[in-house]
Amino acid sequence: MFQLDNKTAFITGAGSGIGKATALLFAARGAEVIVCDLSDNAANETVLSIMASGGKATAIVVNVANQAELLTTMAGLDSLDILVNSAGISHIGKLESTQPEDMDRLYAVNIKGVYNAMFVALPLLQKNGGVILNLASIAANVGIADRFAYSMTKGAVKTMSLSVARDYIHQGIRCNCISPGRVHTPFVDGFLQTNYPGKEEEIFQKLSASQPIGRMAKPEEIAALALYLCSDEAAFITGCDYFIDGGFINLNN
Repeated sequence: MFQLDNKTAFITGAGSGIGKATALLFAARGAEVIVCDLSDNAANETVLSIMASGGKATAIVVNVANQAELLTTMAGLDSLDILVNSAGISHIGKLESTQPEDMDRLYAVNIKGVYNAMFVALPLLQKNGGVILNLASIAANVGIADRFAYSMTKGAVKTMSLSVARDYIHQGIRCNCISPGRVHTPFVDGFLQTNYPGKEEEIFQKLSASQPIGRMAKPEEIAALALYLCSDEAAFITGCDYFIDGGFINLNN
């Protein structure tokens, strides 16, 4: 079960965090993975890890906010089976501390970047059908303190996913999204070092405890759900948003 043999997967943000974990797992399950990231070094590190385990992968450096770059990147593909939109950026702040440039930056990557990748990949997916999986967030479903702009973008990702699922269901294209709670990625470590120097462990434990399960998710756990949703075993699933949040939404009362 959950094999991706003879499938090609294009994964954005695959140089670190959830995107990297997803790329590694998909390759281990037989997919040929196109590792897309803004960082050349990060993309190549993921590819080297995949190849060291006998998998197939290619590194692509591209800014998802630039549709022309994505068009050039995908122009050489004959077909595509899976698109995973994992690339994204965060912003800490409420309405009064969110500046116009913050909104523009978040929109460019988290919303327009997802739109760009889906727009460019669509003709390839229409050839034989395929799967689109977008990374949303619990912030798309409940109010999270100090996440005004970020929540806006993830709400858009969720609704775009539902719209695509509706519009292309009869062309054999499935589209779903995943809404993780807090995930222990390099971003979290960098955020703590920048904003809470000397108190990293204390704040890390506080953030971990906000999930009823008592810890943050591992990137590999999100990747496991991504694998299922992109596999043939999930052929009857489309137009869904999956919480993977340690009980944050339903048990945090």
